[in-house]
Amino acid sequence: MEELISGMQDNGYDTAVLTDINNSTGSLDLLKRGSKAGLNILAGMEFRNGDQLLYIGIARNNAGFRALNELMTKANKEHRPLPEDAPSLEDVYIVYPYGAKEPSQLKDNEYIGIRPSEINFIRLDRHANMERYVIMATVSFKKEDFKFHCQLRAIDHNILISQLTKDMAGTREEVFIPRVQLMELYKDVPQLIRNTNSLLAKCSFDFDFKKMKNKATFTGNRYNDKQLLLKYTNDGMGRRYARTDTAAIQRVQRELEVIEKLNFSSYFLITDDICRYARSRDFHYMGRGSGANSAVAYCLGITDVDPIELKLPFERFLNPKRQSPPDFDIDFSWNERDEVYDYIFNRYQSGHTAMMGAMSTFRSRSILRELGKVYGLPKGEIDRLVTEPENMLNKNEVTNMILGVYNRMEDFPNQRTMHACGVLISEQPLTCYSALDYPPKGLPTMQFDMYVAEDIGFEKFDILSQRGIGHIKDCRQIVEQNRGVTISTENPKRFFKNPQIAAQLKSANTIGCFYIESPAMRQLITKLRCDDYLTLVAASSIIRPGVSSSGMMSEFIKRHHDPSKVVYPHPVFKEQLEETYGVMVYQEDVMKIANAYGGLDMGDADVLRRMMSGKYRSKDHLIEIEDKYFANCKAKGYPESASREIWRQMESFAGYSFNKAHSASFAVESYQSLFLKTYYPKEFMVAVLNNYGGFYNRKVYVNEAMVAGANINLPCVNKSVFNTCIYGDDIYLGFDSLLNMEEKLGYRIPEERRINGEYKSLEQFVMRTGTGLEQLVVLIRVGALRFTGMGKKELLWEAHLLLSGVKKQNNEGQLFESGTRKPVLPKLETSVLEDLYDEIELIGFPVTKNLFELARSPYRGDIAAKDLLQYVGRTVRMVGDFVADKTVRTKHGDYMKFGTFLDEHGVFFDTVHFPPSLKQYPLRGAGLYLLEGVVNNEFGCPSITISKCGKMPLKQDPRSE
Repeated sequence: MEELISGMQDNGYDTAVLTDINNSTGSLDLLKRGSKAGLNILAGMEFRNGDQLLYIGIARNNAGFRALNELMTKANKEHRPLPEDAPSLEDVYIVYPYGAKEPSQLKDNEYIGIRPSEINFIRLDRHANMERYVIMATVSFKKEDFKFHCQLRAIDHNILISQLTKDMAGTREEVFIPRVQLMELYKDVPQLIRNTNSLLAKCSFDFDFKKMKNKATFTGNRYNDKQLLLKYTNDGMGRRYARTDTAAIQRVQRELEVIEKLNFSSYFLITDDICRYARSRDFHYMGRGSGANSAVAYCLGITDVDPIELKLPFERFLNPKRQSPPDFDIDFSWNERDEVYDYIFNRYQSGHTAMMGAMSTFRSRSILRELGKVYGLPKGEIDRLVTEPENMLNKNEVTNMILGVYNRMEDFPNQRTMHACGVLISEQPLTCYSALDYPPKGLPTMQFDMYVAEDIGFEKFDILSQRGIGHIKDCRQIVEQNRGVTISTENPKRFFKNPQIAAQLKSANTIGCFYIESPAMRQLITKLRCDDYLTLVAASSIIRPGVSSSGMMSEFIKRHHDPSKVVYPHPVFKEQLEETYGVMVYQEDVMKIANAYGGLDMGDADVLRRMMSGKYRSKDHLIEIEDKYFANCKAKGYPESASREIWRQMESFAGYSFNKAHSASFAVESYQSLFLKTYYPKEFMVAVLNNYGGFYNRKVYVNEAMVAGANINLPCVNKSVFNTCIYGDDIYLGFDSLLNMEEKLGYRIPEERRINGEYKSLEQFVMRTGTGLEQLVVLIRVGALRFTGMGKKELLWEAHLLLSGVKKQNNEGQLFESGTRKPVLPKLETSVLEDLYDEIELIGFPVTKNLFELARSPYRGDIAAKDLLQYVGRTVRMVGDFVADKTVRTKHGDYMKFGTFLDEHGVFFDTVHFPPSLKQYPLRGAGLYLLEGVVNNEFGCPSITISKCGKMPLKQDPRSE
């Protein structure tokens, strides 16, 4: 955009039409930027089928812009080519390329565009009707970028650059030509100049960027919106606060006044409507983000965070001075969000509701891979270029050229895509703002991104999904089925004071719990001895990379345990951040310090926070605010070194830390998970497995269920369903746990059993389910037909005799056995070891025994994980089952790792692998490891600094003997 505007100014143009190919992504963005620069930007679109240019549409006015968008939207929706002849569009001028039509065939609003290279064609044509020709001076790239343009076109076509033909790319003349030079080119055909000026003079493109574009009312008028929001809020007040709570009453009244004044009643009511639908369908959800700063949202049930208790200012969410529109973030279960989308798109007017668009850009490795393919490099050479860019074998003409274009291509727009969660609900048809894309199996999607949406006055609704929500809802249902008890996770405040939940949290026994199950988070909980809600709120933000990488995490922990030792770098820090011991933990803290210490007003402080969070585009504005900050600090007489250190901290924190309301929302969901894990641990782990886990792989959650006292059973055709299920204390893994199981059969087996009763024999099972030999072998080898009382090998013999030569059974199956006589077999040997290797092959890990049973050596280490704190400072040897590792880079650029393992009792322990030991004794993924190192204790959290480690050999697989 900036290059187009500077190009117009440098070359003497005051008017241009933006005619991107088959999209209007940049129209409003360029209009806003161009207007600021005093330029006349008009709207248009270049219509193509593939590489074939059909015509260019130029909007006479805003209605014409909408007409162009609707033409493109219709083609996208129907997935059909554009019409080769432009349809009759009011308020639109159509310009055909030279040769596409004769002047006599043109309608009143149609012209033929003449490029500079085509002037001679009409100059020599004595019969040419000059009234129907206009100048067509296309600008597609800068002069020095023609090669880059060709590279991008080859990438788009997925061909070698040598295979690129003329019609697949622009021509070299599609660059800015100085206006004087352009007029000189057309001086012999002055009529074209007059026609072009006349056409452009008839066009205008005005847009009100300040007016909100969202659906204006929920009920049909603002007064009824106000009354309905008041009613719903008062209803919720009775549930959330005491009737005599004057502070809550005053806060809610003040919020309602601001909401009405800023015309946000409909935004709250639409969000509430979505949440009411979710509750009617018994969908669990979580409202989070800055919306949790609102007591009205809390009363409506949009959020479960009490902003008054947490002293969260409503102004952080909505205030008259806030330039950027706020938004609500609502999380739903990963398998229920699509239904919520269906409701929104059906409830609100078609053509007025769409997903937010996004722009994917070229990134690091993808640049090298795409260019490598375009220049025909073999995969091996591309891999080497990506992983070892400094390798001498990369030094050749082609790779030098690829590396030379790398910086130009980095972050360059690649393709339009769909925003992960943003929904727009508009008062006017969305084609007033851009054309809509219709991705395969997707929802209608705007062609511009969140930044443009914000600039033109949209507030989006973020409808997100996460698996933690599914854990909570499914666990409630499983508890009801297994124990006959109906439980609720509503009103989570009651969990904050529960001593059993506090003990569970303090012990860091949080596997499966939303956001607090990772090794790093469990270690932080242990170090903080966290057993209350407010500390967990802070921990949810402290764990983010900004705070932790700056060294302030350990400082926060020290100060948390001994607040008397807090040293504030400036009195402002005590005044503003006493609650967090002078450490910037939340995004609001950055704003407070930028304002109180750096002298920035709260408007600039909010912009600073958003810029540092990557939610603001203007880098120039950031430089301007940075200059203002340092100028203010200097004027106040602060030492420059102190001011720079505080700026560095603000940069590192704002980019990654959460706002306090967001952290509080996460902590609420963590507590809901903790409640379920504390009181219903077995059912909770089943729910985690059925939502396909969280941070860890399935083996960890199966182990956790076992530690909780459950009996883990392999899949069984007479007990299992598709997902994992529980009967009392017996957990049966589902058919979904089998790596090579067909999904349809996994559902068919329990459904057939429900209708016609348990299976009585292998043959009857096959007849009723139509299971083929390959799938039957999987079921037998995993022990799913153990109800027969026969060994696996006998069952395999019978299966082959029964199905040998049968290609495929019909899905309906049969109800009666064939009566075929079964052969009498000698007793076949069975082996527990063989069964374990079958489980590893078919499920991914051993179930009936742990991996330690497969170790060749009986050695299990010197100590158990639970006793580590007794050996601080001493060298120990332990045997661990690898769970996970995290790789980080040191300040010197070397790699180190943090490891997590299980001991033979299923208890976690953590390891630290510094660069020297990691280089000599690397971690090589899953398996049993013998680990030697020194036990460390950091705030009560033990870990082992590894000096040596290595994988332990396992017993030989008897199946391969």
